[in-house]
Formats: sequence, structure tokens, C-alpha cells
Amino acid sequence: MPPPDPTDPPDPTDALDPTGQHGRRIWEALHGSVALAVVGQEAALRLLAVALLAGGHALVEDVPGTGKTLLARAFAASLGLTFGRVQGTPDLLPTDVTGSSILTGDGGDTGTGFRFVAGPVFNQVLLVDEINRATPRTQSSLLEAMQEGRVSVDGVTRPLPTPFLVLATQNPVELEGTFALPEAQLDRFLVRVAVGYPSEDGERAIARRYRDAAEPLERITPVLQAAQVVALQDRVRSVTVTDAVESYLVAIVRATRDHPAVRLGASPRASVALYRSSQAWALLAGRDFVLPDDVAAVAPAVLAHRLTVELEQELRGATREGVVGEVLDGVPVPVTAPG
Repeated sequence: MPPPDPTDPPDPTDALDPTGQHGRRIWEALHGSVALAVVGQEAALRLLAVALLAGGHALVEDVPGTGKTLLARAFAASLGLTFGRVQGTPDLLPTDVTGSSILTGDGGDTGTGFRFVAGPVFNQVLLVDEINRATPRTQSSLLEAMQEGRVSVDGVTRPLPTPFLVLATQNPVELEGTFALPEAQLDRFLVRVAVGYPSEDGERAIARRYRDAAEPLERITPVLQAAQVVALQDRVRSVTVTDAVESYLVAIVRATRDHPAVRLGASPRASVALYRSSQAWALLAGRDFVLPDDVAAVAPAVLAHRLTVELEQELRGATREGVVGEVLDGVPVPVTAPG
């Protein structure tokens, strides 16, 4: 029998492959599928995959027009997940996100009653575009959904579909008419992803792609289904983290609290986020164990948005990303054996 073609869609029976190699094959298939619509953005896509497999959510932050929405739609389509979108505006209400009950019937033989109409949050991937343009009241309507995977409306609690991923975007350079996310809500996002501008060759490829096709997303076919994604999320939890790597991970988080430029360091929730993200990163790399390099690779995306830099230090040029880089440079890297 010939060896399997690595470009073929993954077989769902392989989803719990104990060697971890299936994770790398899934990553290659996912990357190849999304690349049909999105040019470049491999680093951003990998972090979105980490957020999904680790059971978290992602904040995608960059200037307008860099492909944040297209990346989110291509990601959902490649995984065969249902997709919903909400545009953040000051007049957006919580019920526009969660849904509401409407009066039904005409009072005749059928009587009257209320019927719940689900909002876009009842999708497996929810894109909240420009979340910082929504009011704090509407932003907070996502908290229960993101943390507990359920929504309470009119006194009734309804579970959300699985898997469930919130992708929220925001523009970091335009502040007029925006409501900054509070630190407590930023902490709910597993990773913060920066898309960035494409290279010159990449930008030419984007222009040519829209010359040849009006809608690149039409070329995407799913490489996974929802049940397989859930199986992979379960698989992530069994990726081995040795005592030495665990100590390294915790030391990084604790070091952010002692950094002289930081007013508020990463919380214990950040330790859990870094732990899960490192496991997901290792699985996508084709391993069933975590290396210190995996921890260092995801640490900036997991920790930077959870830090508060002293204003005086910020005026002197200190940044959250810079703090994480200094912490990674200062914490000794353990020499470990796999598993």
C-alpha cells in the first residue's frame, strides 16, 4: 500500500494518534487550505489554531485592511465550522450578540407565547469585528460565553456549540469612538495575534488573486469537521509536560510580576493559558511532549496583553512585548529529555 499523501484531508480515525504526528499533518492541511484564500499569515494562523485546540479565544489586533476578517472566515471554512459575525458599533446591544425571545402567535386558537431567536454567538466560530467600538455593556455579554461556553437569556441558560471560538478584532491606532477593553476582559483571550502587513511579493500575490477571482473563499473546502476538532482538543490535554518544562513555564509567568517596568504582571490564569498553548503548539509541531522552545514560542502571544506597563516606563519606550522578551532572555532554559 502506498504511503498517504500529506496533502490529503486527515482521516478522523487518526485524530488520537499517540505519536503526535497527526497534529503536524493536520497543520499542513489547514495551512494549505487557508492559503487558497489568504496570502502569508502563517504565524497568525498557527496562533489561531493554538487558541482553538487549547479551548481558548483570540484577539486579533492590527490596522484596517490587513486581512483580519478574511483570515477568520478562511479559518472557519477550512475546519468545517459554522461562522457568525458581529460588527462592533456603539449602538450594538447585548441581545444582538446573544439573541432574544420574541412574542409569537396572534392570540387566537394557537395562543401567544415567546420563542427564542438565537444570536450569532450560537456559532462555532464567532467573529466580533472591532470589539472596542462596542460599549462595555455589550462587550461584557461575551464574558459568560467565552469563559463557560453558555449564554443566559431571559433566565434560561443555553449551551453553546462545540467547539466554540471567539475571534475579536480591534484597531489599535484609532481611538475616537472606541471603548478600551478592561484588563479583566483582555485576560479572557488566550492569545493576542498581530497580522501585520504582507511582504512586497505577498502584496502583489494578493492583487493578482483578486484579479483572477472575486471571492477567494469559494476555493476552500474543509479539511476537518467539528467532531475531529473536539477530539484534537482532548488530545492536547494529554500532551506531556515534564516537571522541568513546567517549572520553566511557571518561572516565566512569575518573572513578569517582578520586572521593574511592570505595574501588573501575569496572573495564575496566564500560567494555565501558557500551559495549554504550549501543549497545542507541540501537537501542531508533530510531538506528544512539550519542549522549552514551545513555551518560548507562544509566550509573547499569551502573556504580553496580560501585562500593564508603568506609565513612566512606557513613556521611555518600554513595551509589553519587550518585557516578555527580556523575561525570556533572563529565565534559564532547562535541558530536558523528551517525555
